[in-house]
Amino acid sequence: MGRNLRGRMFGSAFIPLRKIQQSGFTLIEMLVALAIFAVVGGISATLMSQVLANEATMGVRSERLGEMQRAMLILKRDLMQITNRPIRDMLGEPMPSVMIGNDGMIEFSRLGWRNPLDARRAEVQRVAYRLQDGNLLRAYWNVLDRSQDSEPRTQRLLKEVRQVEFLALDVEGDEHSFWPLRPGAEGDEGSPALAAIFMRLECAPFGVVERIWLVAGGEA
Repeated sequence: MGRNLRGRMFGSAFIPLRKIQQSGFTLIEMLVALAIFAVVGGISATLMSQVLANEATMGVRSERLGEMQRAMLILKRDLMQITNRPIRDMLGEPMPSVMIGNDGMIEFSRLGWRNPLDARRAEVQRVAYRLQDGNLLRAYWNVLDRSQDSEPRTQRLLKEVRQVEFLALDVEGDEHSFWPLRPGAEGDEGSPALAAIFMRLECAPFGVVERIWLVAGGEA
């Protein structure tokens, strides 16, 4: 065929050259599309970062809430089983069944010390709580009347505690920052009996947490 033909034969069809020209995106259209993709990608990345940050925050708060609930459960278990059992210190001096100091410390005798191995010991346990270096500590002794080598075992109950305060409430409804009211007054007829223990604790991120536990029988 001659060179002056304006089309080519494809099989049995004759297609003009102008019909096989392909159309594409212009440079401006491509730049607009890339800009849209960039905006959508940036928004998606921001949302994903926020979701991950919220998930991490919720995980930390959930773990912290679990620690707080565990600490409150142990405190409740101990304080609701206070019993009127004075002890003797390592020098043989008498100590009241419940002692509260204005430094955020409480020490007391409690019932219900589990003895699954049937060891030869009392079922009454001596327990103490105190704040040290931002940690709420629980201490307990394996004996009631102590000797020179009687050392407590200590466990951290709660961390990041700013302040803790224990108060005594007597049967007359009065509140006291220390207990007993005077040395040797425990068990006196003129001294009111202990009715409840009030605790005020401040820790992150919950702020101030307050609890009150009744003393069984108000005998301590």
